[in-house]
Amino acid sequence: MTLTRCWRFAGAVPRLLWNSTAMPGVSVPMGRISVSNLENTHPSCKKLLFFRFSSGPPSTDVTYDQLKQLLAVRKSVVIDVREPWELREYGAIPGSINVPLGQVGTALQLDPEEFKEKYDGEMPQQTDNVVFSCLTGVRSKNALDTAISLGYKDVQHYPGGWQDWVKNERHH
Repeated sequence: MTLTRCWRFAGAVPRLLWNSTAMPGVSVPMGRISVSNLENTHPSCKKLLFFRFSSGPPSTDVTYDQLKQLLAVRKSVVIDVREPWELREYGAIPGSINVPLGQVGTALQLDPEEFKEKYDGEMPQQTDNVVFSCLTGVRSKNALDTAISLGYKDVQHYPGGWQDWVKNERHH
C-alpha cells in the first residue's frame, strides 16, 4: 500500500513541475501534494523520489580523504579486490581485507565464520558500509556492482585505488 502511494506521488510530481514551469498561468492545486508533505513521506518513498527526480544516482565514489576518515572511525569495511601477489608486491591500504575480484560474489555469500577463516577479516553485513578498492578503480567498480546485485545497500568504491592512495600518502 505504501509503495502504491509512492508511485502515485512520484507520478504526480513531474506533472506538477511541468504544469507550473512549462505552462505559465496554469495554477497547480497543491492541496494533496506539496513539498512540505515530504516531511511525512515514508522513507522508502523519499528514496524513490530521489532516484526518479535527481540528476543521477547518489555517488558511489569515495575520495582519499573520505576513505581515510572512514578508516579512522572504523565505520566501513574496506575490501581490496586485487590478487594477493599484487598486495605482496605493491602494498595494501591498512585495515583492508583482500578478497580477489573473482571471489567477491562467492565470498559475500559465505557464512561469517568461513569468511573470517578464508579472508582473515570480519564479513560485512548487507547493511554495513563497504568500500571496494583495487589498483585503479576498474575492478573495484565491478565488485561494487556484484555486491549491489547480492543485496548490499551501502556500497562504494575508491576509484583512485592503490595508485591514488600511495600518491596521497606521500603528500601527507
